[in-house]
Amino acid sequence: MKISKEFKVGLFMVTALVLLYFGFNFLKGIDFFSSNKRYFAVYDNVDKLTVSNQIYLSGFSVGRVSDITILKSNGNKVLVELEINSNIELTDSTIALLTGDFLGNKYITLSVLPGSRTLQPKDTVKSMLDKGIADILTESAVPVADNLQATLRNFNTLVDNLNKNSLELDTVLVRFKATPYALNRTINNANVKMDEVVKGVNTAIDNLNRVLTDMRPMMANLKTVSDSLKMIELGKTMRKVQETLTSLNATLEQLEKGDNTASKLLTEDDLYNNLNQLLLSLDTLATHFNTNPKHFLGPLGMNRKRIERDLKKQEKEQARKSDE
Repeated sequence: MKISKEFKVGLFMVTALVLLYFGFNFLKGIDFFSSNKRYFAVYDNVDKLTVSNQIYLSGFSVGRVSDITILKSNGNKVLVELEINSNIELTDSTIALLTGDFLGNKYITLSVLPGSRTLQPKDTVKSMLDKGIADILTESAVPVADNLQATLRNFNTLVDNLNKNSLELDTVLVRFKATPYALNRTINNANVKMDEVVKGVNTAIDNLNRVLTDMRPMMANLKTVSDSLKMIELGKTMRKVQETLTSLNATLEQLEKGDNTASKLLTEDDLYNNLNQLLLSLDTLATHFNTNPKHFLGPLGMNRKRIERDLKKQEKEQARKSDE
């Protein structure tokens, strides 16, 4: 029976799509020929975790995140499906810690602790969300900032009251300065007429009465300032600041010990070395792609032996050109 061209083209397209599907999932880390166990973990917030993110045990990749689902009936919590190597045995005390690095990459770290029983596939693992160094510093600094802000507000109130009282004192001093001039004029006119002297004295007494009347609001304001100073409670505020600084120092001491995740990220250079190695590998891949794009852009790609033959052939041609 003769096979038509349409059938051949259709068969070729189906085969290409199947290979594309398997190849794409293989690049995402899905191994169709390995036996893995599936477990579940429930989180309140997955912090931008995505499917195919890695799962680590003692720093070694033992699986990946295979699915993420929102539990609408359970307060919109997130159900994460964990696909873990079948050789790994989890107990009922195992904790799936969701954490990340400074670049924003998210992953799950398993902490396998001794338990009363071994978990079976599709069982639920205890979950926990890790706190980053920025969250720790923020929680410690917020009380300090609040107390300092309250102290500044009280200090501003005190300064405003002092400014008002200063203006009133200036007014009083100006009036007191005018009073001696009036007295001097009265004394000079006393030799002319006694009546004018008496009148001058009465004028001075009237001025003093007005000054005393004007000083009464100032005295009331001074009493208000005194009450405000009592309400500031600077001693209590400074004690709270001291307690907050003590808490911040304890946090920094924990970072200096080097026995936790945050301090290791600050002191160890594993992340830098891994990033440097990744950049070198990407540069080699880009050079290879620019030199031999046909190794990557063929309909089904090239096998490794043919790629090696092409590379050796190119090396011989370059050697021959250099000899010439």
